[in-house]
Amino acid sequence: MRLPTTHRRDVTEETFAAVLLDSDSTLVDSGAAVERSWAGWARRYRVPVERLGDTHGMPSRRSIARIDRELGLGLDLDAAGATFDALELDDLEGVVALPGALEALEVLGARGAVVTSAGRELAGARLRAAGLPTPTVLVSADDVALGKPDPGPYLEGAARLGVDAARCLVVEDSVAGVRSGRDAGAATLALLTTTPADRLGEADLVVPDLSAVRFTVGAGGVRVSLRR
Repeated sequence: MRLPTTHRRDVTEETFAAVLLDSDSTLVDSGAAVERSWAGWARRYRVPVERLGDTHGMPSRRSIARIDRELGLGLDLDAAGATFDALELDDLEGVVALPGALEALEVLGARGAVVTSAGRELAGARLRAAGLPTPTVLVSADDVALGKPDPGPYLEGAARLGVDAARCLVVEDSVAGVRSGRDAGAATLALLTTTPADRLGEADLVVPDLSAVRFTVGAGGVRVSLRR
């Protein structure tokens, strides 16, 4: 159930217990690899690429189940999901860090966590390919019953850090991810790395990418400010 919202939070005026960051298209530019994987999967199962719909920001198995239901394919969902996983793990070409990602992770340290719709193995592989450190807390699609846009992933990330999700800032690039963070009770910072601003209206703050903000960690928590 979505939480009622009557106003936007000013994230530059709050001190956060932790920052929970999505990975793909937030920290890591893996867009081309993801598109190639979906195209390869679609060819394997004879699905026109244009019939895949919006798969961004959600676990691949959730998208595959939707595609199967909408097109009446009668797939073996476990096998189809495993096929997609293998395609993604086999393609790390062009996976690089996005602007501001390395600095953000280094500054946040133990106050930061990654919460991703990718599986744990793939998430780790992409972070390594991009030259980024893997945070101590990484919540993947393998760790939750329901993926984004369900709030479960961000609630799990906050719980593993030992903090209240309402005192966290979620950093996302997708509509599904922003909704997941908001419904978990967190403040939300959206990046324009994949999604137009007019689709990210639920976010508390929207910026081009992580290089547009600065995180400062103190004894009381994390502050975020806009770079001028």
